[in-house]
Amino acid sequence: MPREISSGGVLVRRMRGRWWVAAIRPGGKPPGVWALPKGRVDAGEEAAATAVREVAEETGLAGDLQGKLGDVRYVYTWDGRRIFKIVSFYLLRHRSGRIDDVPPEHRHEVAEARWLPLEEAPRLLAYRGEKDMAARALNLLDGEAL
Repeated sequence: MPREISSGGVLVRRMRGRWWVAAIRPGGKPPGVWALPKGRVDAGEEAAATAVREVAEETGLAGDLQGKLGDVRYVYTWDGRRIFKIVSFYLLRHRSGRIDDVPPEHRHEVAEARWLPLEEAPRLLAYRGEKDMAARALNLLDGEAL
């Protein structure tokens, strides 16, 4: 079975007394379908660097790497073939950028980017593994102020 290796970021920011996470609505998905920014690891690229790059490409935000949250593993079917996929997720803290500044070259894959309250992300995100990563980030940040 072919394998696909991807990496994504849980980019957080403390605003108005609570934690927020950068989320995207992937292109072609209906309103209300929220996901975490992620993408394939390029040849020779470290997974953590991919997470930082993908967050910037898909949200317009720069983040500082804090550490690995975990891996999500699943099988999906594409063009009649089953593919085993691993997505490594990393915690990032917002450094700069505006979330509404999705770079034009990535607007075909991202319909919208938005800050979601981190405590609501496990309910608002569409995919189980990403819900788990948001919950892990929330547990790590619980009680911490930035």
